[in-house]
Amino acid sequence: MISVEDWALIRRLVADGVPQRQVARDLGVGRSTVARALTSDRPPKYERPAGSTSFTPFEPAVTQLLAKTPDMPATVIAERVGWTGSISWFRDNVRRLRPEHAPVDPADRLTWLAGDVAQCDLWFPPADVPLEDGTTPLLPVLVMTCAYSRFVLARMIPTRHTQDLLLGMWDLLSQLGAVPRRLIWDNESGIGRGKRHAEGVAAFAGTLATTLQRLKPYDPESKGVVERRNGYFETSFLPGREFNSPADFNNQLSDWLTIANARVVRTIKAKPADLLAADKAAMLALPPVPPTVGWTNRVRLGRDYYVRIDSNDYSVDPSVIGRLVDVHADLCKVRICRNGRLVAAHDRVWARGMTITDAAHVATAKILRQQYQQPRPAPEPPGQESLVRDLAEYDHAFGLTEDLTAVTGGEVA
Repeated sequence: MISVEDWALIRRLVADGVPQRQVARDLGVGRSTVARALTSDRPPKYERPAGSTSFTPFEPAVTQLLAKTPDMPATVIAERVGWTGSISWFRDNVRRLRPEHAPVDPADRLTWLAGDVAQCDLWFPPADVPLEDGTTPLLPVLVMTCAYSRFVLARMIPTRHTQDLLLGMWDLLSQLGAVPRRLIWDNESGIGRGKRHAEGVAAFAGTLATTLQRLKPYDPESKGVVERRNGYFETSFLPGREFNSPADFNNQLSDWLTIANARVVRTIKAKPADLLAADKAAMLALPPVPPTVGWTNRVRLGRDYYVRIDSNDYSVDPSVIGRLVDVHADLCKVRICRNGRLVAAHDRVWARGMTITDAAHVATAKILRQQYQQPRPAPEPPGQESLVRDLAEYDHAFGLTEDLTAVTGGEVA
């Protein structure tokens, strides 16, 4: 078999008018080889003739199993068909046959209308963000991308619980100043599972008058806009940065997003900041009354005067021990009220398993404890004389005054 270079040279020489006999003599090949090169419509390529292998007798049975169950593991197929040879060789052949029987799942090219959709997702940045106790856990970043303009908003949140997810969405929508007609999520557990939203999600969407749409499993293409932004963060935002706290992370991310949203996006050939006005014009207005979001609870304050938010305990004014208090926490603050009166306020701690104590609460508890431990005099019954009497009255009643006078010579001690 001649090389590709000889094949090309033969065709060029003959096209220039050189006789085939001379071309064969000059190149040292047979005239039949020259004739085949001229009639061939593609470059020469060595192909080994197909022959039977050790897998050939098993191929019909493997094909039959894959036709019924395309995702059956190769090891199970080998057991079913009685394969005793190399499992690696068997896997290679199953891998070759499997695509012919896999179900087809086409992905459409999606178009997005102005004001219609904002895609939401959680990004877990591989960066060390120290918390109050010095730990550096992997914290989620809530990312929201307007599908039409590609405008991106994001902020780090403490947890992926429903309460923090709704707080983060409301914060980002407040920054945006409008509400898209649809908020698209994947099957995030804090948003919902199966056919049901998580508790509080439906009420949140109803207050905003929007639709919160959760995608079916294995449908990443419908949320590809925000998925690509997550990869963009890791290649353009994270490299070379250091963070002192979650607040520092959010500040740096906010400053960088201002620059990123002013860059031209290749797919739309425009800057997100330039398209944002048209996108917001087609969105819904923010509700006149903010939605009820955050950690809320009503508990009776125990003797240790602490309440728990997520996994942390926060102190409360001990003067309301035994009474019902209302607990509310957002992404930054924890507030405890009694009948509308603020009885405790703390900065929310993102670390886990911590106890946050206000020194004033400890001092108040000490005073109350001392007052409780002091003996209290029994109160006098109203309208009655005091039960405490002078002992001389008892001496006079029993005639002891005269006897004591005689004994002491007229002097009574």
